[in-house]
Amino acid sequence: MTKRVAIVGIGTTGFRATTPDVSYRELTYEAATKAYVDAGIEPKDVDSFVSTAEDFFEGYSIADEYSPDQLGAVLKPIYTVPGDFIQSLASAYMMILSGIGDISVVQGLSKASNMLSLSEMTTFAMDPIYNRPLKESPHAVAGMEMARFMHESGATREQCAKVVVKNKRNALDNPLAGHGVLIDSDYVLNSEVISFPLTQMDISPHSDGAVVVVLAEEKTAKTLSDKPIWIRGIGWCSDTPGLETRNWGEAIYAQMAAEMSYKMAGIRHPRSEIDFAEINDEFSYKELQHLEAMRICRKKEAGPLTETGGTEITGEFPVNPSGGCLGVGNLYELNGGHKVLEVVRQLRGEAGKNQLKDITTGLAQGWRGVPTATGAVAILSN
Repeated sequence: MTKRVAIVGIGTTGFRATTPDVSYRELTYEAATKAYVDAGIEPKDVDSFVSTAEDFFEGYSIADEYSPDQLGAVLKPIYTVPGDFIQSLASAYMMILSGIGDISVVQGLSKASNMLSLSEMTTFAMDPIYNRPLKESPHAVAGMEMARFMHESGATREQCAKVVVKNKRNALDNPLAGHGVLIDSDYVLNSEVISFPLTQMDISPHSDGAVVVVLAEEKTAKTLSDKPIWIRGIGWCSDTPGLETRNWGEAIYAQMAAEMSYKMAGIRHPRSEIDFAEINDEFSYKELQHLEAMRICRKKEAGPLTETGGTEITGEFPVNPSGGCLGVGNLYELNGGHKVLEVVRQLRGEAGKNQLKDITTGLAQGWRGVPTATGAVAILSN
């Protein structure tokens, strides 16, 4: 495969716990306008669009019918991926490689603050025959998985608490983040238990926001941008959605998605060939579980690495220097979009106080959240 694809423009609204001042249409418009300015294009230059949306979260069916106006995509090819943003990125990437067009745009948003019954909405995604009648909350499922992961990996509640402390502290220096705060491990460990061993502070609070990305094939990318960020590899996987048949101790979806992206990127040793990672940490233990699943850490190593500061901004392998979901907010279908955004900002040298030094390659990873076992991984390089 000789054709390459790069991110040449990216725009965002930033992320806040609530956005009563703007509609989701206005969120998309702001992010799209910034992305087009960043790429130096107009909507008329775009060949195809991909929207990331889950109709239940938007509050009505066929939510993508309301995307064309805000993206400038009227009478243009557009379709929706009801999954993580990185899955939409993969769709746009493949369209360009297929020769459908030279420029493609990917859109995603979160307006979680609009949802009055967010927990019930998530529970509705469970298997309707075997799981939904149990009426267990998503946090109960996460608590059981956290307990199993800790049992198999040897990770401790204290190590999970350090993930929370690190990410919320990183978010303080990220102007896009909505939940930065300076706390210590004791504060996390003594917070309200939601579903043992999961506490309130182990759970990412939700945020609103939007991200729009402009992709272009190699020749076009080089004419549009002097800082193109190349997509070296991309992968995705959906493991079983059933609670009774999944592996509770390991994130198989993250493992398989990562291996797919590594193979495409020609990466054999992720820890030494990748400089940093923005990975899903909707729950504190997920950061540790995902690190091990993606071979950034060996099994039973993620907890000790975190405990000794190895995943700090100044550590040997920085993880979530942006603040992650815990510090930025849970964006649901947009979580992967935030990860891509932050990797791009780092690789461009635009991450401000959280900027890493001497980096060339970053990993962005998304997970659709409880009760799914769906994830996606992108390897990006400058």
